[in-house]
Amino acid sequence: MSRLSTTLTMPKLGLTMTEGTVSKWMKKEGDPVKSGEVLYVVSTDKITYEVQAERDGVLLKVYVDEDGSVPVGADVAVIGDEGEFVSDAAPASNEPIASKTETETAAAVPSKIAKPLAKGKVRATPKARKTAKEKGIDLSTVVGTGPDGRIKNKDVLEAVKKGPKVSPVAARMAADMGVDLATINADGRIMKADVMAATGAVVRQEAADSVVPMSTMRKIIAQRMLESTLTVPTVTYDMEIDCSAMMELRGKVKAAAAESGAKVSYNDIIMMACARVLQEQPMCNCSTDMENMTYIMHSSVNIGLAVAVDGGLLVPNVKDVQDKGLLDIAKGTDDLVARARDNRLMPADMEGGTFTVTNLGMFGVDSFTPIVNPPESCILAVNSMKEKPVVVDGKIEVRTMTTLCLTADHRSVDGADAAKFLARLKELLESPWLLLL
Repeated sequence: MSRLSTTLTMPKLGLTMTEGTVSKWMKKEGDPVKSGEVLYVVSTDKITYEVQAERDGVLLKVYVDEDGSVPVGADVAVIGDEGEFVSDAAPASNEPIASKTETETAAAVPSKIAKPLAKGKVRATPKARKTAKEKGIDLSTVVGTGPDGRIKNKDVLEAVKKGPKVSPVAARMAADMGVDLATINADGRIMKADVMAATGAVVRQEAADSVVPMSTMRKIIAQRMLESTLTVPTVTYDMEIDCSAMMELRGKVKAAAAESGAKVSYNDIIMMACARVLQEQPMCNCSTDMENMTYIMHSSVNIGLAVAVDGGLLVPNVKDVQDKGLLDIAKGTDDLVARARDNRLMPADMEGGTFTVTNLGMFGVDSFTPIVNPPESCILAVNSMKEKPVVVDGKIEVRTMTTLCLTADHRSVDGADAAKFLARLKELLESPWLLLL
């Protein structure tokens, strides 16, 4: 390998990170790259992070397939000059970590024949996948001679010699429908119509469905939500509040905040009020440790804000909200939201949360039941703000109202405590000048 080439390794994005998953490649082998360009996306159990090229050059070699996991420090790819020689094989110590599904599949199949890990997915080198796509070879039919049956490029070329030739679409359809290509008698290359003819009408109807693997982010969300639902006994409490004073406050500070580079939102005001109430009611800011039968009373109020991003949801948290003014809270949330949407969050941004606020009001939602984000005790849902007639001092007036929904862990927060939380929050948001006292 030339001294000019640069080997990219799996970055360590946090103290507790031991391995990472390449969830998406933004370049493919042979593509030119420039310093600062995003090459691939790393997913951990907490974040997704875009890894940029450290230099100009050509992406000479990719050692980790999409959705492949390797230890921190393992080789991921090589950037060098065009035409520079790079070995096809990754160092043995960098063999990707097989997923649980892969491990179980490999254990069940002692031979070297590469079996599908999931529908349409087998272990293969990037070059083998490229060749198979070009030649119309169904990888699930190829015998892999690499480690643990991984398919190498020479295996695909061998399969090409043996035939039959298949179009990429036909190969994919056959894999999805479970059709053995060897049973199809086609006049030349097997095409989509040949596979359709072999399957019949019933199978064609089944082919309308497709199987989409979960992204790493969706897997984490699914696991955490299931964990919360199965292990945390929760109750959700709703309370309607008048938003008039909060709107007036935001209107008065908006211009001054903009001069300081901050954009004050209703979420920021609500977070500030929540921090006050959480200090007054520390059980709503604690974690329950069932293993040791204790409550962990957090000394800081770190409020997470649910941020919708492409393909999922992230909850970075603003640290020490109890010590911050409205401008600092606004600047903190702006920064976290921007970095969440640009895949620039670090694990520390996601760690240490003690309470979460989630807002679907911008989508017109009037009420919903949020799921507690373990090990936190509570999560507050904020809904749409709408004008409606209300009775004020015996008279009907039109006010802007919203409903706050608090889901609380009943192991640490009783119903009366949750009701007191909402009542105090309502008091502060309907009279926000109390936050100055």
